[in-house]
Amino acid sequence: MTHVHFIGIGGSGLSAIARLLKESGYTVTGSDRALTPFAADLQAAGLTIYIGHHPRNIKGADWVVRSSAVTDDNVEVVAAKQAKVPVYKRADFLGKLMEDKIGIAIAGTHGKTTTTAMIAFALSELKRDPSFIVGGVLNNYGVNARAGKGNSFVIEADEYDRMFLGLKPRIEVVTSIEHDHPDCYPTFEDMMTAFESFVSLLPNDGTLIACIEDAGAATLMNNARKIGRHVIAYSLQSEMTINAPVWVQARAVKPNGRGGFDFDVTSNVSEFESVHVGLQVPGEHNVRNALAVLSVIATLGLSLKEAAAALGKFTGTGRRFEVKGEKRGVTVIDDYAHHPTEIKATLAAARARYPGKRVWAVWQPHTYSRTQALFHEFSRAFKDADRVIVTEVYPSREPKQNFSSAEVVSAMPHPSARFISSLEETTDYLLRNLRQNDVLIVLSAGDADRVSANVLAGL
Repeated sequence: MTHVHFIGIGGSGLSAIARLLKESGYTVTGSDRALTPFAADLQAAGLTIYIGHHPRNIKGADWVVRSSAVTDDNVEVVAAKQAKVPVYKRADFLGKLMEDKIGIAIAGTHGKTTTTAMIAFALSELKRDPSFIVGGVLNNYGVNARAGKGNSFVIEADEYDRMFLGLKPRIEVVTSIEHDHPDCYPTFEDMMTAFESFVSLLPNDGTLIACIEDAGAATLMNNARKIGRHVIAYSLQSEMTINAPVWVQARAVKPNGRGGFDFDVTSNVSEFESVHVGLQVPGEHNVRNALAVLSVIATLGLSLKEAAAALGKFTGTGRRFEVKGEKRGVTVIDDYAHHPTEIKATLAAARARYPGKRVWAVWQPHTYSRTQALFHEFSRAFKDADRVIVTEVYPSREPKQNFSSAEVVSAMPHPSARFISSLEETTDYLLRNLRQNDVLIVLSAGDADRVSANVLAGL
């Protein structure tokens, strides 16, 4: 039995691969600096998880897989190389898992986690039993990965560190392209080049599905058409699909009583079809995500009507507009938004779902490079919040720098924005000032979800 050891197993990416391999019959171990919730779930499932890194952790491993954050001088990486054990990054390893399946890879600056989860859920509900790897936990299933017995493999295609260039997709979805990860892509053009390389992975009979409302995705679509790839456009706006020969489109979009949107979908992918969808996940951005799902379903020749019904049962993913609870009339929500466009979409969703309520946004900036590169955009992203609190930057993989997110606050035109450095002080301030009928949204890709938990505990 093949033994695979994961270095940095506590992250969403590696934990998902580890779970899939465990379900496929591999022996799986892993290590990380701390026992994250992802790692704790794997430990509960029977995996051996080591806290801290040590050369002995790789004993018996046939392969080692490391996260993008693990450097060449990591003691386990060094020990593996000395022992002639192959060391892979995700990009190298994932392609191997997809070789004998219909690979469905979902990429984009925004929306890829939810869209991947929606596709995996819809295919599961249609009894297709897909394998899937998602960058967040599916609320419906309580897992972020599964080894299915069906012929499809659904995967979130992460552009960071160019991971997605190691995949073997037959169907690609591109939700959007905006400049992000400036530590990896100094310019937007660098990002576009990587996405062009991603599209070039498609075989001659492959399909690119993209949101034609997004300029970057539309450019990719046009280029893919020129090289003879099959292309499907999806959109909320009918005038934008006029020049797209194959399309999936939403019409009559309106809020519903479940917190999401109802809409009609028309498609000419195989033949002209029309279905009705009623989502319970909030925000117009999730209408677009649902259109991407239905585009995949149509490409596979499956029932749009059954997929539309499945989408109505989808309850979201962890830390994507995740309602953590309500106490004393205060609703507390966690969201992973860490880019200006994502923040605006999340706050717009809150406005639609909670009309008339006072919305608090607590934002923990993620990485110095992103905060500085998108400084102006961040300063203008909070118009749909009534109160804004900005904490200090979560550096993640970057060393501490002589920069404070207080500078972003000082540039905000928002009438009620303040800088509070620590998460503890932020929690104290919220507990003193929140009142009945308030909605608190914590926007963080770091550790500010502690604020959500502590506010709920303190109310």
